[in-house]
Amino acid sequence: MDERPEMAEQTDGAAPAPSVVDTDALKQAVIEMLSTVTDPEIPVNIYELGLIYDVEITDEGDTRVVMTLTTPNCPVAESMPGEVEYRIGTVPGVRSVFVELVWDPPWTPDRMSEAAKLELGFI
Repeated sequence: MDERPEMAEQTDGAAPAPSVVDTDALKQAVIEMLSTVTDPEIPVNIYELGLIYDVEITDEGDTRVVMTLTTPNCPVAESMPGEVEYRIGTVPGVRSVFVELVWDPPWTPDRMSEAAKLELGFI
């Protein structure tokens, strides 16, 4: 019979070590989520439109997205970044989200994917 005392759980109040995420897989999941967000005036998602300039993911799941809009006068300029932040926040593995809206470089139709150009009749 084992007479050693049972090990008690550590209860010193220390937070558990942060888990490391697969940043490549999480980035792909974030891009898939961005592909579900459409500009209400243009029937193409914001990723294919070229409105997403960068997606960065840390090992802890903190996510930074640099995006623009088609024009600073875009009617969704105030709501779109918040929607992007909310949607990305629902992706499993994302710990926090920061969306940075930039105007430089300005968006041009050249930033659209071939699929978006085809959808909109540019090619």
